[in-house]
Amino acid sequence: MDKNLKIAVAMGGPGSEHEVSMASGRAVLGALLEAGCNAEELVVSEHAICPGDDVDVVFNTIHGTFGEDGGLQRLLDERGVSYTGAGAVSSELAFDKILSKQRFLEAGVPTPMSEMVDCSDGFKMPSMALPYVVKPPREGSSVGVHICKTADEARLAMEDAVKFSDDVLIEEYVEGKELTVGVLDGEVLPVVHIAPRSGFYDMSNKYPWMTGDGGTDYYCPADLSAEVTEAVQAAALAAHRSLGIEVYSRVDVLLDGEDRPYVLEANTIPGMTASSLLPKSAEQAGYGFADLCMKIVDLSMRAERG
Repeated sequence: MDKNLKIAVAMGGPGSEHEVSMASGRAVLGALLEAGCNAEELVVSEHAICPGDDVDVVFNTIHGTFGEDGGLQRLLDERGVSYTGAGAVSSELAFDKILSKQRFLEAGVPTPMSEMVDCSDGFKMPSMALPYVVKPPREGSSVGVHICKTADEARLAMEDAVKFSDDVLIEEYVEGKELTVGVLDGEVLPVVHIAPRSGFYDMSNKYPWMTGDGGTDYYCPADLSAEVTEAVQAAALAAHRSLGIEVYSRVDVLLDGEDRPYVLEANTIPGMTASSLLPKSAEQAGYGFADLCMKIVDLSMRAERG
């Protein structure tokens, strides 16, 4: 990567993951500066972004709304500004769990059975048998996600989910290991096993520093047989490709008791602190954190986006 490139690290954003994004952005900025790159901070608080005329590329670390849903990408495309990661079309597709699910099914990617409940003309309950998982389709970091095992839990979960959108994704509950797999320029990185100390991998377990409780242990590479590892990585790569994601992603996978992988979603703007999951996996593959950041910039500057 040309270290003379002027890089603006976009962080923050208007969504529920603002503080998480600030942590990612500051980590990336620090790594780039330490590596001798010409980088600066660009804090985004609303649906607007104004990189200077001298900026060559925006390093996007805005998780969730605006940064990950194609909004920022479209704005930068209109302004002719280069940026890291997935383009507008693949970002929007990957961010919408209902659209992603359709692509997974079309491509034969293993994924849990699901149902979409449309509450636009009135509140409804799923027809799927319990237990199941209720998910707002266009939120990140497990915002609004509930595992439901009883009718009372399901009603409360649906009442919460419709606060985010009229359409709600319902997935069959798959009990097993929570895994995640990074994909970088078509290279599948080592599998990370996510082991929450209680419950599932929700906001409190992902970001105990932000919520004040929870916590998670991580194992990379995951303690899986070579055969199971290969199956998990193949499912993750198939999911990444089915969505047309450019440059890099992190794909979340559940592994059931019979070692069968089920893809949940692909994250186009995964966490990017030095201790986040994609950097953990990349480190096992031989990429230091600064090297990973610079490689993402280099690949993005050469990417062909749809």
